[in-house]
Amino acid sequence: MSQRLQGIEEFVAAVEAGSFALAAQRLHVTRSAVAKSIARLEARLNTRLFLRTTRSQSLTEEGHGYYERCRRALAELDAAEAVTDTARSTVAGLVRISMPAMFGRLKVGPLLLALARRHPALSLELAFSDRRVDLVEEGLDLAIRSGELADTSELVARPVGVQWMVLCAAPAYLAERGHPRGIEALTASQTSHTPHEAVLYARDGQVSTWHFHGADGRLVDVTLPSRLRCDSAEVLLEAAIGGMGLARLPAWLAADALTAGTLVRVFEEPKPFGFELNVIRSRSRYLPFKTRVVIDWLAEHLPPLLAVP
Repeated sequence: MSQRLQGIEEFVAAVEAGSFALAAQRLHVTRSAVAKSIARLEARLNTRLFLRTTRSQSLTEEGHGYYERCRRALAELDAAEAVTDTARSTVAGLVRISMPAMFGRLKVGPLLLALARRHPALSLELAFSDRRVDLVEEGLDLAIRSGELADTSELVARPVGVQWMVLCAAPAYLAERGHPRGIEALTASQTSHTPHEAVLYARDGQVSTWHFHGADGRLVDVTLPSRLRCDSAEVLLEAAIGGMGLARLPAWLAADALTAGTLVRVFEEPKPFGFELNVIRSRSRYLPFKTRVVIDWLAEHLPPLLAVP
């Protein structure tokens, strides 16, 4: 029976990842190992599963039919393993997670280290990156996303908190440039001779727009002139403390500066605005116990770290 299963995982991974190279990354083996496993599988079946060129690969008709059956068979095996996994209630094995770089380092990382200390058989592989990763292509179990999610049936999302935003500035900046007392005063400054300046988050050529909830509950977008735009919220924090302009920052990031008085809240908002945080995973027939424990831990312990000071 074990010989009949050889090569099937590599074959399914190659189909779903789109190439032998990406399948190798997902399985944490070499590309040649994937190619050899699939070649042996084709030899054993005495049929071609892939049509290969120097630039692409595609499934043969036989390959399509074989893939669907193999995918279902592996799902059944995964489900069988999940039964024993849950039954023994042991948090063991490797969980690979991607998360936003700074938020991951300062908030998520310490939480996951605490979880790992509680479960000595749990292994973690943490990737800190602000780019949108493909879970299947990169062999990830989970990713943490901030903001609106793409509408896809391939992913399952679990909310784990809200990244509340605060508008803040250095006291010296407000003393020099004036202190807007509400959203209306802020938007009015855009047409004045001396509008307020901002330090803005920008990434891949896209400058962020500030969002507020107005008194009527509707979203109000605000864009101010800026001499500083960058993709590091840490730099924006330092720039705001240095008096370079108003800053729209995550509450958890601004908390220490607000407590110390190096930054102050510009005004109280009628209704706080925030970006929902979700843990996403690929849709599958079951959720491994180790992965469920990680998700539940984040859902329990992240929200208190995100509160508005």
